Amino acid sequence: MQKTTVGILIYNNVEVLDFTGPYEVFSVTRLKNKPEFTDPSPFKILLISEYPRPVSAMGGMKTIPDHTFEDCPKLDILIVPGGLGERTEHENHVILHFLRSRARKVKTLASVCTGAFFLGKAGLLNGRKATTHFLSLGRMRDLFPEVDVIEDEHVVEDADIFTSAGISAGIDMALRVVAKHFGEDTARLTAREMEYPYPENNKRKVSIK
Repeated sequence: MQKTTVGILIYNNVEVLDFTGPYEVFSVTRLKNKPEFTDPSPFKILLISEYPRPVSAMGGMKTIPDHTFEDCPKLDILIVPGGLGERTEHENHVILHFLRSRARKVKTLASVCTGAFFLGKAGLLNGRKATTHFLSLGRMRDLFPEVDVIEDEHVVEDADIFTSAGISAGIDMALRVVAKHFGEDTARLTAREMEYPYPENNKRKVSIK
C-alpha cells in the first residue's frame, strides 16, 4: 500500500498537543476495523524542522525531527502547529519559504491554533476563511486584514486548507483531514480507537466572550 505522507512542522516552543494530537490521529488511523491494530496506518508521519537538532517544545519536551527543510521528501499533507514560539518564528523567512514552496505541492495544508499565523504571514490565507485560538482572533484580524476570520467554528475548511481553533482542536482537524482523504467511516473508526468523541458539529467548544 502506498502511504499518504504527512509532514508536521516543529520548532522551539511549539505547543505539544498541537503536533502530538494530529500525530496520534494519523498514526492510529486504520482502513479496516481489526483488533490490536494488525493493519498498518495508511499514513506515514514525519516531523520536519529547520535544523536536525532536537526541538524543545513547550514544557521542555525534547523531540528529534525526522527531516530538515533541505532533505524533506515529497509530502501529501502538511500540518503547521502553534505555540509560544510562533510569536517569533512566524517572522522566520526560512520557515515561510518552506511553507510557500510546499503549499503549491501538497494536497492538504492545515494549521492548529496559532499555527495559522505562519500561513497568514506566508500569504497563504489571503482571500480565505480561517480561524485560530479564541484568544488570538483579534490579533489575526489586525495582522491579516485580507483573511476572513471565523469566530464560531472549531475547524474551518476552505478548499485545500484547514485551520483549527486552539490546541485540542487539532485532533478534530486531523479527523476531518482523515475523512477528506479516506472517508468519514475511517475517521469515525479512528476516533473510536482513540476513545475520542467524533465531532458531530463544528461549533467552537469554548465561549469567546
